[in-house]
Amino acid sequence: MRPIQLSEIVRWCGGTVAPEYEHTEVTSLWHDSREVTPGGLFFALAGAHDGHDYVDAARRNGAAAAVVNRSLEIDIPQVLVADTHKALRDVAAAYKDTLSCNTVAITGSVGKTTTRVMIQSLLERKYNTCGTIKNYNNDIGLPVTIGQVNEDCQMLVLEMGMNHFGEMRQLTAIGRPDTVVITNIGTMHIENLGSREGILKAKLEILEGLHPGGNCIFNGDEPLLWDLREKNISPTLYFGIENMGCDVRALNVELMDGKSTFRLQGLGHDFDVTVNVSGLHNVYNALAAISVALWYQVPEEEIQNTLQNFVNTSQRQQTFQWKDYTIIDDTYNAGPESMEAALRVLGDTKGTGDKPRRIAVLGDMLELGNHSSGEHHRIGRVAAYKADMLFAYGPQCVHMLQGALTGGMSQRNAIHFLVKDELVNTLRNRARPGDVLLFKGSHGMHVEEILKAFMAEDE
Repeated sequence: MRPIQLSEIVRWCGGTVAPEYEHTEVTSLWHDSREVTPGGLFFALAGAHDGHDYVDAARRNGAAAAVVNRSLEIDIPQVLVADTHKALRDVAAAYKDTLSCNTVAITGSVGKTTTRVMIQSLLERKYNTCGTIKNYNNDIGLPVTIGQVNEDCQMLVLEMGMNHFGEMRQLTAIGRPDTVVITNIGTMHIENLGSREGILKAKLEILEGLHPGGNCIFNGDEPLLWDLREKNISPTLYFGIENMGCDVRALNVELMDGKSTFRLQGLGHDFDVTVNVSGLHNVYNALAAISVALWYQVPEEEIQNTLQNFVNTSQRQQTFQWKDYTIIDDTYNAGPESMEAALRVLGDTKGTGDKPRRIAVLGDMLELGNHSSGEHHRIGRVAAYKADMLFAYGPQCVHMLQGALTGGMSQRNAIHFLVKDELVNTLRNRARPGDVLLFKGSHGMHVEEILKAFMAEDE
């Protein structure tokens, strides 16, 4: 972030600051006192904890000023506002409007983060590229990301997530994208949005912030997105595998252990692609990323080299060897679509040694509302075909267990748990060297704790 005086911050958010501090400069935006860097502007947000209790900690970490809703007896310049959360959004939006970079915004039910990381990896082969920090894709994290962007940034890649109607409207008003990517329309958050059509409607709020002359890149194998052609919402490119009408397609797709290959055709290009992650869902993620890269004229050879060496972010289908086990860590989050995709990857992953087994350690999928029991049952049936054993954790996973049993998995190999320690102990007793273990569940189920406990060395 270029140095911004507090007088300008005040103008952007409608606050006040003591005259002697008007020329104090800040160089980044923060909401977490532990992450503040020297020169940062700390926003004291209300939440599970009152951010005002951490202003002094932010000062000690180098914050140049704080945005507060009440004056504090702390030796730091303070911008006084009525609503610190709104001030954060207003400041980020105003600063974003001063930047000249092109902005790509990604949303979708699943695959947002992987697609965003792929896009950023491809664009930075040609441009000075910035992107979403960690998983900061909501109305707090996205402004913080924008507050780290410097004036020399040429391409900004933003991930936008939402759970309810109206949230995407706020995000796109801050990010003001030039290109919008929608990876798919699934059932994540259907409890809040009512139906897949409701999810589509909420996702399409992103178009309200699209710059005039901007474009869209949509999954053409998703009928709800393909049908938008009739509405002429903006210039749109479609990517896909099955739909021959798509502008960018993957042909001759081959899914292998740890990677995928296909022939890319579209937009005047025709070349082979190897993606260093497995699963058909990652072919779609790569297609979205390639479509963006071609739109912004990244050379073919740069696309090929980058995807061939692509490394996914942590807790998102990271496959590694631990002792004599093959571990698939996909613990960050889960919905029906991503859970099914992960099970397909498990089914395609080869273990080591003689007759390795595939073990699925799965947690509840949250925010499915009335669809929950049916979707858990369906995923259980998928597990029966793709896994040799199912360790199901959480109250909703009782339906997953029933699905696995009706799908043909034996009672000995399909086990339901409500206590993590019991699952870990049983898994340690049942797993054997050479097995492939998938760990996945909704973020709120903290399946990563099960993986960590399984891998912990005995004391």
